Amino acid sequence: MAMRFSAWIPQTQRNQTELRKAAFPLPAMRHPQQSAGGAVPLLLWRQMPIWQQAFRCAGAAIAILSAASGPLRADPAGPVSGLPIPRFVSLKSDRVNLREGPSKDHRTIWIYERAGLPVEITAEFEIWRKIRDAEGTEGWVLHSLLSGRRTALVAPWKQGAECILYRKASLDSRPAARLQSNVIASVKSCDGTWCHISGYGFDGFIQQTELWGVYPNETIE
Repeated sequence: MAMRFSAWIPQTQRNQTELRKAAFPLPAMRHPQQSAGGAVPLLLWRQMPIWQQAFRCAGAAIAILSAASGPLRADPAGPVSGLPIPRFVSLKSDRVNLREGPSKDHRTIWIYERAGLPVEITAEFEIWRKIRDAEGTEGWVLHSLLSGRRTALVAPWKQGAECILYRKASLDSRPAARLQSNVIASVKSCDGTWCHISGYGFDGFIQQTELWGVYPNETIE
């Protein structure tokens, strides 16, 4: 004969338990992703598989953190110009002194002799801008020697290689020219994938990833 086992609880303890339940009833558990008006009874919550409970709680936590963090922030603005930092510009002059610090008292560490060369502004201080070139060299130049005109270098990381310039923004389009690496081009527009560029003797479209002087997925009109 099979024996049945049951938990024995003294009558006094059972009465105390019932009194506590009556005085402090368990609240209904709310679905983590429901509004305050839609509650899930505790019994239904307990009947859910553990993985489902964990999944829903994780989703609620992510939603709370997302709400707390707010919208994604754009690039910070420069303290002097109010323009985004970093940003690309180009050299205005054929002779630009790159200095160690933001004053003429600092030593000149390089002299640029290529007007139109794209550089990236990484900091601002009064009339000085800290820039970085395609080779990673950094220093300070006067802001008056920089231009907002957008230019780009053709694949400076591919020394001696050629990149195809297309007639249209498509790999199926006919080639318009073959450009050597480090050629400077004026950027007319970019849609995040292709850029329309031009220069001495060429005009066409090139894949945006082949340029230094525009950011990935950046759009320029």
